[in-house]
Amino acid sequence: MTEFLEKTEQEYEGEHDRPLRTYARIIGVYGTVVAAATVAAKLTGRRPPERIGLMDVGLMAACTHKLSRLLAKDPVTSPIRAPFTRFEGVSGPSELKEEPRNTVGELVSCPFCIAQWAATGYAIGLVFAPRATRLAGAAMTAVAASDWLHLAYAKLVKSSS
Repeated sequence: MTEFLEKTEQEYEGEHDRPLRTYARIIGVYGTVVAAATVAAKLTGRRPPERIGLMDVGLMAACTHKLSRLLAKDPVTSPIRAPFTRFEGVSGPSELKEEPRNTVGELVSCPFCIAQWAATGYAIGLVFAPRATRLAGAAMTAVAASDWLHLAYAKLVKSSS
């Protein structure tokens, strides 16, 4: 089995250095978190919502967007990313450009990658603490809307100068 996996990895990578084993570990951690949440829900008698309404989907989407950008790009959260990334500069309003130093750096500096974890956390929150999760979702949605308003305002000011 080990030979098969090593051969598969070599054939996949070709001349590129792709950390498939580390990616597999990250997938394993994600699966473990989901499995642990599922078992905990079962043991405590928690059930997923019967249905998820459009408001919940909207809150989840906006909250996931904001939380993933906050974790992956915000200057204030750079100490969390610092062990895994290298500062390169500024990439946009209140966002940093960082070069990943390793596979974990790829994960923590990529808002698209973090979004999966944020959405899963939100879904788990809806099972265990729906009211608090919706409140946090509303707060992050308000921050995301505020970001868009700041950007729109700056664009208006720039165009009127």
